[in-house]
Amino acid sequence: MEQLRQHNNTVSLGTDPIRRLLPRYAIPAIIAMASASLYNIIDSIFIGHGVGGAAISGMAITLPIMNIASAFGAMVGVGAASRISIRLGEGNLRAAEKTLGNAVLLNITLGLVVMGIILGFLDPILRFFSGAKASEETIDYARQFMQIIMAGNVITHLYLSLNEQLRASGYPVKSMAVMLTAVGVCIVLNPLFIFVFGWGIRGSALATVIAQSSALGILLVHYNSKKSFLRFHRRCFRFERKIVVAIISIGLSPFLLNICASLVVRFINTSLLEYGGTGAGDVISQATFAGDVGDVYVGAYGIMNRVLLLFVMVVMGLNQGMQPIVGYNYGAKQYDRVIKALRYTIICAVGVMTVAFLIGRLFPVQVASAFVDASKGGADEAIIDVVAQGLGIVLLLYPAVGFQIVAGNFFQYIGRAPLAIFMSMTRQLLFLVPLLIFLPPRYGAQGVWASMPIADGVSILLAATLLLRQIRILRRAQREQRFGRL
Repeated sequence: MEQLRQHNNTVSLGTDPIRRLLPRYAIPAIIAMASASLYNIIDSIFIGHGVGGAAISGMAITLPIMNIASAFGAMVGVGAASRISIRLGEGNLRAAEKTLGNAVLLNITLGLVVMGIILGFLDPILRFFSGAKASEETIDYARQFMQIIMAGNVITHLYLSLNEQLRASGYPVKSMAVMLTAVGVCIVLNPLFIFVFGWGIRGSALATVIAQSSALGILLVHYNSKKSFLRFHRRCFRFERKIVVAIISIGLSPFLLNICASLVVRFINTSLLEYGGTGAGDVISQATFAGDVGDVYVGAYGIMNRVLLLFVMVVMGLNQGMQPIVGYNYGAKQYDRVIKALRYTIICAVGVMTVAFLIGRLFPVQVASAFVDASKGGADEAIIDVVAQGLGIVLLLYPAVGFQIVAGNFFQYIGRAPLAIFMSMTRQLLFLVPLLIFLPPRYGAQGVWASMPIADGVSILLAATLLLRQIRILRRAQREQRFGRL
C-alpha cells in the first residue's frame, strides 16, 4: 500500500472530487477516441475521393470482420484494465503487474490465432458477411484491405490493450498521447500512400498498421521503464489460470458486444443488398438507378456508421475516464464515489449523443457530401440521397443511447460480468436481429433504418431497470458500512 501512496495519480482516484477526476481522466480519453474515429472518417474520405464509392462499399463489408478481430483484443484490454483498477484500489500492486503480464501473453496468442483463421479463410468470410450479394469489385476492395490489416493483427491487439492498461494505472494524458501519435502518423501516411504512391485501398491499410506499430513502440518503452509505476517484470510473464479466467470473464462483455455487432452489421449489409430500393418509401430503386442498388445502400450505411461512431467513441472516451475511478473506488468500497462518477458520466454521455442527433437531423446532406463527390453522379450522388434519408430515422432515440452505453460499461467496470454480458447480448441479438428479419422484406431499406431506434428504445428501458437495481444495492452497502463504523 505504501507504493500506492507514493503514486499520487492512483491515490487521487479515491480522494479527489469526482467533478475534477472525471474530466481529468475522460478528456484525454475523449480526445484520443474522437481522434481515432476522426481518422476513420478522414480515411474514408481519402478512399472515397481517391479510389471511389465501390471502395467505400468494400470497407463497409470489412467492418464486421474487423470488429470480430478487435473483439478479442477488447476482451483482454478491458478485462485486464478493470482488474488492474480494482487491484490498485485494494492496494495490491503485484497482482496488478501479474495481470499486465498475462494480458500481453493473451494478446499475442489470440492475435496470432485470429490472424491465421481470417487470412486462411478470407474469401469465404467476405462472402458470408456480404451475403454473397456484393459485386466482385466490392469484394476485391475488401480483400485487398483485409489482407494487410490482418497481417498486423497482433500489433493492433497489443497496442489497444496496453493503452487501456496505461490509462487504468493512472496515465490518462500519456494514453491520449499514444493514440494521437497513431492518428497523426495515419493522417500523414494515408494521402501519401493513396494519392502520391497510388497504392489505393492497400495504401490506407498499410498506413494504419505502420501507425499502430509506432504507438506500440511508445507503450513498450513505457512499460519497460523503471520510472513507470506499473511495468513489465519477467516473473509476470507466466500464464496463471486464475488471472486469465478473471480477465476473460470481465472482458467477455465487450467481446460479445463486438461479436454481436459484427453479426448485426452482417444482417444489415445483407438486408440492404437484398431489399434496398424495394420499399415504397426508399429514396432510390432499381427502376430509378442504373447501377447496383444494393451496393449503394451498403456504401451509405458505411458512411452513416463511421459518422455515428465518432460520437459513440466520445461516449466510450467518457466511459474510459469513468473506468479507473469506478474500479478503484469499488475496490476500496467507496460506493458513494462510484455512484457520483456514474451519474456525471451519464449526464455527459446524453449531452454528446444529443449533439449527434441534432447534426444528423439538421445537416444530413452536408455530412454525406464530405465522403463522396455528388458532381460525379451515379453511385456517389445516390449514396448522398440514401444517407440523408437513413440518418433521419436511425437517430430518433440517439440522445438516450448515451445512457444505455454508459450503463452497459458500468457493470463490467465493477466486475458484474454476467449482467454486462446480458446487456451486451439483448440489444444486438434479442431485439435488433428479429427486427432486421421481419421489417426489411416489408419496408425495404426504411425497415432496416427503423429497426435500430426500435431496438434502442427497448434496450434503454432494460438498462434503466437493471441500473436502478444496482444503485440500490450500492447504497445499501454504503449504509451498512456507515452503521458498522458507529
